[in-house]
Formats: sequence, C-alpha cells, structure tokens
Amino acid sequence: ACLSHSKSLSDEENLKLFGKCNNPNGHGHNYKVVVTVRGEIDPVSGMVMNLTDLKEYMQEAIMEPLDHKNLDKDVPYFSEVVSTTENVAVFIWDSLQKLLPQGILYKVEVHETEQNVVVYKGEETIVK
Repeated sequence: ACLSHSKSLSDEENLKLFGKCNNPNGHGHNYKVVVTVRGEIDPVSGMVMNLTDLKEYMQEAIMEPLDHKNLDKDVPYFSEVVSTTENVAVFIWDSLQKLLPQGILYKVEVHETEQNVVVYKGEETIVK
C-alpha cells in the first residue's frame, strides 16, 4: 500500500498532484520490479552474476521490507519520504547497492501499471 499524500501539501494540493492515488489512509499496489546488472562475464560460470545470488539479494532488499506492507506505516524510510513509484525505485536501488558487488547494479525498473513505469539508474529518474 502507498499513501501518495505529502505532509508538505494541503489536502487540495495533494488531490491535484496525486489524483485518484491521493488517499491519506493508503491504497494497494502490485508492483513489478525489474533489476538489471552489468559487468564482465566470468569465464568459468559464463555469467555476469550468479542468478541465485541475485534472487537472494532481491528477496532481502525488496521482498522482505516491502512485500505485503503498508509502505507509509511499516517501512521506516517512507515515514519521511512520499511513497511515489519514483521513491520506491530509489529505495530499491539504495537497498540493492548495499548488497551487490560494487558497480554491478545498472538499472531498477518499477512498474506500477502497464503504462506507468519508473526507471532509476542511480542518478536520474526516468518516468515512462
């Protein structure tokens, strides 16, 4: 669930900014997350990274803190940060960066819907 309600804005400004996603009591989302890594291909394994390891890192960085959670109430990061899809992407990036080998994380995509996709590469956020 996410709030899409900024404490810095009035109720009217929140409604104008977030539209139907504005709800001080939160609302649910089923996000799809795509993580892209890059690097040299290991000559022995033939992989940039062991996918089993990547899945474990994703479990720890994404599923454990976020799955079936009210982002604004259950995830400390979002007590001060508005839980937009953009900020969810930043949270996932930062969480994965702490676990993955340095320089291997390339891109985090968070799909809120088929049409709403946020791409984060650590510096700028791209909304598709």
